[in-house]
Amino acid sequence: MVALLAVSLSGCGKKADENITIDQAKAEAEKMNAGQLKTKAKEYYDAIKAKTGEVEKVMAKIKDIPPLEAMGEEAKELQADIKDLNTSISNLKARFQVYYDKLVEKDGDTSGLQL
Repeated sequence: MVALLAVSLSGCGKKADENITIDQAKAEAEKMNAGQLKTKAKEYYDAIKAKTGEVEKVMAKIKDIPPLEAMGEEAKELQADIKDLNTSISNLKARFQVYYDKLVEKDGDTSGLQL
C-alpha cells in the first residue's frame, strides 16, 4: 500500500522535494526572485494538499474497518500509511515555509498559498 501511495503521489507537487535540507532550501530561496519563490512555494503547497487528500482517503478506509478487525493487520498498515503521510506533509510544510517566508520578505504575492 505504501508503494502504491508513493507511486500515485510521485507526480504530485512537481518539483517539491521533501528530502532537501532546510539549509539547502534556504540557500536556494536566497537566489530566487519573487516570481520564482511563488512558483516554488506553490509546488510545495500543491504537494501538501495532495498528500492531505491521501490522508483523508486512508482515514475513510480505516472508518470502514469493522470494530472486530480494528486491531488487525489491515488497520495497522493503514495507520502506518497515515503516519508516513503525516511525516511527509510535515517535511513539505517546513520547506514550503522557507520559500513562503522569503516571498513575504520580498513583498511578493502570497495569494493562493494559505495553508
